[in-house]
Amino acid sequence: MAFVTDKAELKPGLIIFRRGDVEHRMWYCRMKIPKADRYKTVSLKTTDVDVARERAFDQDADIRFRLKHDVPVFNHPFREVGREYLLTQEARAQRGEISAARPKKIRAVIEGALDRYVGSTQVHLIGDELWGGYPAWRRVNGAGRLKRNGVREVSDEMAQEFADKEAERRTKTQNSLGIRVLKPIKVEPSGERTVPFISDSTIRFEMSIFGAVMNFAIKKRYVPASQRYDERPKLKTMRRDEFTLEEYRKLHTVGRKWIAEADKPSSTWYRTVTYNMILIACNTGMRPAEMKNLRWRDIMPAKDREGREIVVLFVQGKGKSRKLVAPKSVGDYLERIRSISKAIELEDRVFTTVNGKPAKSLYVSLIADLLDKANLREGTQGVPRSTYCFRHTYATLRLQEGVDVYFLAEQMGTSVQMIEQHYGHVNTIKHADRVLQGMTGWELPHPEVDVTRAKASKAAETHDKSKRGQHRRVG
Repeated sequence: MAFVTDKAELKPGLIIFRRGDVEHRMWYCRMKIPKADRYKTVSLKTTDVDVARERAFDQDADIRFRLKHDVPVFNHPFREVGREYLLTQEARAQRGEISAARPKKIRAVIEGALDRYVGSTQVHLIGDELWGGYPAWRRVNGAGRLKRNGVREVSDEMAQEFADKEAERRTKTQNSLGIRVLKPIKVEPSGERTVPFISDSTIRFEMSIFGAVMNFAIKKRYVPASQRYDERPKLKTMRRDEFTLEEYRKLHTVGRKWIAEADKPSSTWYRTVTYNMILIACNTGMRPAEMKNLRWRDIMPAKDREGREIVVLFVQGKGKSRKLVAPKSVGDYLERIRSISKAIELEDRVFTTVNGKPAKSLYVSLIADLLDKANLREGTQGVPRSTYCFRHTYATLRLQEGVDVYFLAEQMGTSVQMIEQHYGHVNTIKHADRVLQGMTGWELPHPEVDVTRAKASKAAETHDKSKRGQHRRVG
C-alpha cells in the first residue's frame, strides 16, 4: 500500500500506520484475522502514538473475542448482503433452477421495502425486534392495491410520496420494455387521501425474502446461526380462489363464442390457443411456469391399467420436475394447438406466439379479456383471478370427486400439508351430511335402516339370479 506511512509493527499480524493520501494525521491499525487470509483495518481516531498503540491492542483483543464467541468480525449492511444474495438467485435463474421472473421479484423487494426498512442496518444487529416489527411498519409505510384489505388516511406529504413512487415505477417499467421516456412521468396524488393497506400475503412474501437474506448471511458467516428467521408472524391466509363447476362450464360456453367473435386471423389464433390452454390447465393442475416450459417432446400417450387412453406429461418448474397423468381430452386440446402452431418440432415449446416464439406471459391479457367477457374476473373474495386459479380449480374439482389427497399432492408436485392448508374447505362441503349431523331437518340415515336395506337388496338380487337360472333350464 503506497499510501502507508510511519508504519510500526506492534506484534506479528498487528501494525499501526498513518495514511499519506489524507490531510489529517490520525493513526490506523491493521490486524490479520487468525486462521484466515484476511485483514481488518480500523481508524484509531487519535494522533497520539501511545494512545494509538493502546487502542490497537484493544482492537486486536476485540477481534479475538468475536472469533471465540462466533460474533461477526466485519460489518455488513443488509443492503450489501441483499445484493450478494440477489446475485446467487440470478445465477440460479441462468441455470434454469428457478424462473427468470423470480430474481426480478426478489430485486423489487430487496431494493424497495426492505431497503427502506433495514438497508443501512448492519446485518448482525438485526434481531427479533426488527424482524417482528416489519408487518406493522409495512402497513404504515406502504399502499396496497385492493380496498378489501381496509383503508387508512394519509397526509398530503405521504400521498405525494406514494404518487412519486408510482411515477418512478412506471418509468422503470417503460424503460424495461425499451420504450423511450421523452417527458418525466408524473402521477397526481389521490384526492381521497386514503390508501388501501398492504395485504398480508404481500407482507408474507416480503418476509420470506427477508428471511432468505438472513439465512444467506448465516451461510456466509456474517451472522451467527441464532439469527435464523424461518417462522413468520401470524398473518391472515387468503384462501385460494378457484372456479366452481358452474363457472367452469360457463367459461367453456363463453370461450367458444369469444373465439368466434375474433375480427382477424391472428386474434382467432391467440384466442384458440388461450382457450385450449385454459382447458389443459384446469385438467392437469400445471403451474404457469410448468406450462411455459412444456415442449412437444414432454407429451407421451399411454394407457392405464384398464386399457383406457391417457396422456403423460413431463413438467418442469420451480427447480423441480415430475410426470403427471391427464385424461385423453387433454391430448385432444394439445392436438388443437399443434394443428395451428408454427412450432411443432420435438424441442419446440407448446405455448408460443403466432410466429412460433415461446410465449413469455402465457396470454395474460387474453385470459383477463375472456374472464371479463364471462363476468368471472373477480372471485368470491373480490380478488382478480389469474392464471394460477386454473390450478386451484383442478385441485378443488379433484378433491370433490374423492381423489386421495396423497395422490393429488404427487400429481400436483406439492405437499399433502399444502393441499390440506389451502383446500381444507372442500372436505367440509363434501362431507356436509356428517358436519350437519344432529341439526334439525338434517339427519343421517339410521345405521339399522342401512343394514336392513342392504340385506333386502342382496336378497332381491339373489332371487333374481335364481329365477333367471330356472328360465334357462326350462328353455
